[in-house]
Amino acid sequence: MIEIGLKHTSELIVSEAVTAIAVGSGDMPVLATPMMMALMENAAMQAVKDYLPEGCTTVGGHIESSHLKPSRIGETIKAIAEVKKIDGKKIEFEVAAYSQDTLIGKGTHLRFIVNKERFLNPDNSTQNKTKKA
Repeated sequence: MIEIGLKHTSELIVSEAVTAIAVGSGDMPVLATPMMMALMENAAMQAVKDYLPEGCTTVGGHIESSHLKPSRIGETIKAIAEVKKIDGKKIEFEVAAYSQDTLIGKGTHLRFIVNKERFLNPDNSTQNKTKKA
């Protein structure tokens, strides 16, 4: 069961592959903001994945974050996500990213619990409902 306070930390080492130049979000060889936010999303997904019903996962619905400081190639970045609110299939997280002990970004993230099969095959779900009627 998903509970308020569940946390997870995800980590990456900044490489050329995750720089603003590589992902096209800027022209500097520093951690790209979209990659920092992807790490935050990963931490949120990981925080709850072991508490979901069988056949379910979570998908991102909204993310909002600051990016306060650049991170250079070779730095280790940690993103922490903590469950703050649960409303049915909607889970709200507080997210933050750090380079060592320095906060480099913080914000909020919203994820929804979905059935994997229905999410990937929405037409099949509609057809099944129609056939039953």
